[in-house]
Amino acid sequence: MAELQEYVDGLPNISGWEQLIERTLMDAAVGSRYLPESRLDFKRIKSAAAVALHMHQPLIPAGGNEIRIAEIISNLKYMMDHQSIGDNHNAPVFVWCYKRMGEFIPQLIHEGKEPRVMLEYSGTLLHGMRQMGLHEVFDNLKRITCDPLYRHAVEWLGCPWGHAVAPSTPVQDYRLHVRAWQHHFAAILGLEALSRVRGFSPSEMALPNHPDVAYEFIKTLKDCGFTWLLVQEHTVEQPATGAGPERKHIPHRLVCRNSHGESESIVVLIKTQGSDTKLVGQMQPYYEAKGLSRWMIGGVSVPPLVTQIADGENGGVMMNEFPPKYMEVVRASSGTDQPLMNGTEYLEHLFASGVTEEALPLLQPLFQKRIWDRFEPGGGPQRLTEIIKNLEKEDHRFHMEGGSWTNNISWVQGYESLIGPMEKVSALFYDKVIKKGVPSRDPRYRNALFHLMASQTSCYRYWGQGLWTDYGREICRRAEQILYHDF
Repeated sequence: MAELQEYVDGLPNISGWEQLIERTLMDAAVGSRYLPESRLDFKRIKSAAAVALHMHQPLIPAGGNEIRIAEIISNLKYMMDHQSIGDNHNAPVFVWCYKRMGEFIPQLIHEGKEPRVMLEYSGTLLHGMRQMGLHEVFDNLKRITCDPLYRHAVEWLGCPWGHAVAPSTPVQDYRLHVRAWQHHFAAILGLEALSRVRGFSPSEMALPNHPDVAYEFIKTLKDCGFTWLLVQEHTVEQPATGAGPERKHIPHRLVCRNSHGESESIVVLIKTQGSDTKLVGQMQPYYEAKGLSRWMIGGVSVPPLVTQIADGENGGVMMNEFPPKYMEVVRASSGTDQPLMNGTEYLEHLFASGVTEEALPLLQPLFQKRIWDRFEPGGGPQRLTEIIKNLEKEDHRFHMEGGSWTNNISWVQGYESLIGPMEKVSALFYDKVIKKGVPSRDPRYRNALFHLMASQTSCYRYWGQGLWTDYGREICRRAEQILYHDF
């Protein structure tokens, strides 16, 4: 199998090999990827727990004193070089967090235990660490991802390359983020490793709830070979009642319809509760799973799966308490009827047991029931816009900005000074690159795409105003300059 270069013309490999990526994923769609190597007896298990670690650092124009000419570097490098400022002294610990699963997994497996973990690293973090020369991090990750002795214990989740939030990122750009991450991941860890990436983790757990955006989001994931999605419980509802999911620890099927009457669906695993890192840091999913037993889906008895994701490096709990607690739980759960499992491993066992996707309970994005109660199927975008405006007037809590960890952060309101430049760059990229058919292997394409995606990182929106929005606007300015100058 041909492998990809990690860097092309000085930039990470984020475009140009779309056909190879598609062919790899198409071949991988046939058959199971984790089931043949799983050592768990699914029929005997009462319940299971899954934990995922989300890792991210943005790219910032801070490699120098003057922002307009400063090199774009990882925020991690800035922290490392300025450890006397704020919490920057945590930078060396963060580096350890990024590589430590590559130490824990082999140790536990050589003890005869059954560790499991799902990993999600943004493209900006991966590029930033390579740029810093942190090759030992990549060596550790490659070992547990590619070595047949360890790979059954580790599942990677896909994500948007630049940590963009789906509800407010133009749908055509979001697809570029997803494909770019697949390119970059395959170039680092290999096409075989990419063929085992089946689940997707959206940045900030943000799920679009505008029908047309949600539909395109799911269509992008399906077109890019993903078979399941991690969602936050507060971002979804039952189509019949508008209430939240009831049996949160079994898989559901998320159905997204658009204004033209088209529909897409995908299997989802539900992350419960909010964004508290203690949930993973103290291995709460395992202890919750210990209180559960098998449930019925479509006439088949199955174990529930308690699923959580958290930042893998942020906060004292994750930095200090997670390692001993993780080791303790792996040792306690291995060989029992309440083990740790990964998402795809669980789903492959589930479907092999006779459960079908059609038997899974249905969900849709938050607030959509109120739209469908008034909307004629296929009524079109204009009618949809009218209904949304009416609902917003009737209830200030109704919105189409998507939902995330706790639904108390808008990814649109308050960030107009940054979203304007972002939208301009997005439109320019479409007009000067996509519409003109510039090949995705063209160095100009890759350079413009790199800056476009870096500018759409959620951090620039999350912090609202100040230095972070200055960073975002500066990257937008550079992207705009590239698009005007090079095309």
